[in-house]
Amino acid sequence: MTESTPQLDVHVQRLRLGETVVLQDVHLRCEAGSHTAILGPNGAGKTSLLRVLVGLLPYEGETRLKGQDLHRMPHTERARHIAYVPQKSLLQSSLSVHDVVMQGRYAHQSASGRISRADEAAVLDALEMTDMTALAARPYPQLSGGEQRRVLLARALATEAEVIALDEPTAGLDIAHQIALFRRLQLLRDNGRTILTVLHDLRDAERWCERALVLAAGRVRHDGAAALPEGLLADVYGVRALPNAAMDYDLLDGGAIVGTGDEA
Repeated sequence: MTESTPQLDVHVQRLRLGETVVLQDVHLRCEAGSHTAILGPNGAGKTSLLRVLVGLLPYEGETRLKGQDLHRMPHTERARHIAYVPQKSLLQSSLSVHDVVMQGRYAHQSASGRISRADEAAVLDALEMTDMTALAARPYPQLSGGEQRRVLLARALATEAEVIALDEPTAGLDIAHQIALFRRLQLLRDNGRTILTVLHDLRDAERWCERALVLAAGRVRHDGAAALPEGLLADVYGVRALPNAAMDYDLLDGGAIVGTGDEA
């Protein structure tokens, strides 16, 4: 039987930043409708792997999307296929939340930059998905850190890309919005999107992702189930799991987020 072509196939033979080899022989294959957690200790190369994927770092190797060389695509075409939510944003513009999210539609717009009904609909959907509709007119710099994270997620969702790469997306979010975020990613995965998420919380990885890629010192140490084996925890993180120490949460009222969306 012929093996099917994966939705996403990333092979980083080597990535150097200055004199340091940050990634070495990292191979990641993802199918459509999958959610992969990218795990590992600080400095393992997790963020660098996502930045390679979206074309922000030069490297030795190749990235293919449905068999096509992703980095031979024009920038705007690649942006229609892959959306990126960075760990931090340098955005300081006084643009409104709505206008920041509209930036996610630039790859779909004509040369004139005219906003279509489809663009507006995608932005409104993304704002609703991230519980930011009520803050759509507010200037982006006036938001809390957690609210800004949700705007960046909304911008990525507005692209309607097939692949969504997120770097620590729960940082700065309260627990209700963390759960809501993972629920949204779960729906996107179930609708055929390919999700890659850099995480530090191993419980989130096990609960929400069916697979994990674990990096340490720039190399793959595990590619498989999101529930990591005890030996790997000790070897990579220097920790052990405590028996009967699981702590989990869910939303009240059928999944509705309590509150107005404003955060301190």
